[in-house]
Amino acid sequence: MKRAFGVLAALLLLGGVAFALLKEPRGDDKEPETVTVNGLIGSEKREFFEDGDVKAELARQGLAVKVVSAGSWQMGDNLDNMDFAFPASQPPADAIRANKKITETAIRPFYSPLVIMAHAQTARVLADNGLASQDQASGVWTFTMDEYLNAVRTGRKWDQLKGDKPGDLAGDVYLTTTDPTTSSSGAMYVALLSFLENGHQPVADAAGVERTKGLLHTAITKQGALKKSTDEPFADFLSNGGGALVLAYESQAAELVVKQKAPEDLVVLYPDTTVYSDHTVVGLTGNGRKLAGQLNGNEKLRQLAAKYGFRPQGDTNAFGQQLKSASGSFKLAPNLGAAKVKQAPIPVPDILQKLIDGATKG
Repeated sequence: MKRAFGVLAALLLLGGVAFALLKEPRGDDKEPETVTVNGLIGSEKREFFEDGDVKAELARQGLAVKVVSAGSWQMGDNLDNMDFAFPASQPPADAIRANKKITETAIRPFYSPLVIMAHAQTARVLADNGLASQDQASGVWTFTMDEYLNAVRTGRKWDQLKGDKPGDLAGDVYLTTTDPTTSSSGAMYVALLSFLENGHQPVADAAGVERTKGLLHTAITKQGALKKSTDEPFADFLSNGGGALVLAYESQAAELVVKQKAPEDLVVLYPDTTVYSDHTVVGLTGNGRKLAGQLNGNEKLRQLAAKYGFRPQGDTNAFGQQLKSASGSFKLAPNLGAAKVKQAPIPVPDILQKLIDGATKG
C-alpha cells in the first residue's frame, strides 16, 4: 500500500513538473525583456517614432523608445541621460561623435534630399522666368539653382517676373529655410549655396569661406526671423501662412502623398543641385547602439521608414513602392538619378561651421 502511494505521489510530482515546463516558454519563444531607450531626434522623424507599427516592432526587439525633438545642431548640448541622438544629417552627428570620442562606424539608416515646396501658380511663374522647369514625361519639377543664385545676388523681386502671379507674391525672391545655427536643413542650405557660389566646388579653406560668405549672408538675412526646426516653416506653408518657396525634406512631402493629405495645388521642385540629408544615429550607450542597428538592419522598420517618406540606404525600391500605392496631385522622383538631380558634397564640419557663422553674422 505504501509503495503504491509512493509511486502515485511520484507520478503526480512528475506530472506537475511536466505541466510547469509546458507553461514556461522555451528560451527561443520568450519575448525579450523590454528596456527604455531615450533619445533626441529631428522633428521630421517624430511621427515615425510615434507610429504604432514602429513601436510594436521595436517592442518585439525589446526596445521601448522615448524621444524628444530638438534642432540637429542643438543636440550636442542636451545629451544628459540620453541613449542616442538622431540628427537629420551627418555633420552634427559627426560633431557629437567627435565630442564623445565615439569611434564606431556611423549608422545612416535612411536619407532624404532637400526639395522646395511651392503652390502651382507660383511654380508656373518660376517656369516662365527660367527658374524652374517640368519634365513632361514624368511630371517632375526641377529648380534651377544657378539662376536662383543670380536672383539672390541681384535682389530680384517677384514683381519683376513675368507671368500671372498670385496676389500675395511680393518682395524679394528667396527660399524660406530654418536657422542654420540650430537646424540641419538650414545648415545644409548654407552648404549647398556655398558649393554653387564656389564654382561648383566644396569650400575647403578660409579663402573659400571669405569668397562665399557675402551671398550666404544675403540669402539668410533677407528671410527675417528664422524658425528653429524644419516642421515649423513646413506647417506654415501648408496653412498658407509661410513663404512662397519653402525648403523642406522630401520625406515631408512624400508623407503627405502616402497619407493622401497633400493640398491640391502643391508642387515639389527638386533643386537641380541639392543635398542628400543622411539621417545619422549616434549610439551613446549599448541600448542606443542596439536601436541604431535595428533601424539600419530590420527590414520591417526600413519599410516603415519608407512609409514616412524616407529613402532607406541601399534600397531603391521601398520609396518608389510607397509612391505607387498612393495618389497625389504632385509628382515625386522615385529615382533621383533619372530625374537628373545632382548631389553637392558637404564641407567638413569646421569649415561648415565657419560658413554658418559667415551666413548669420556676416
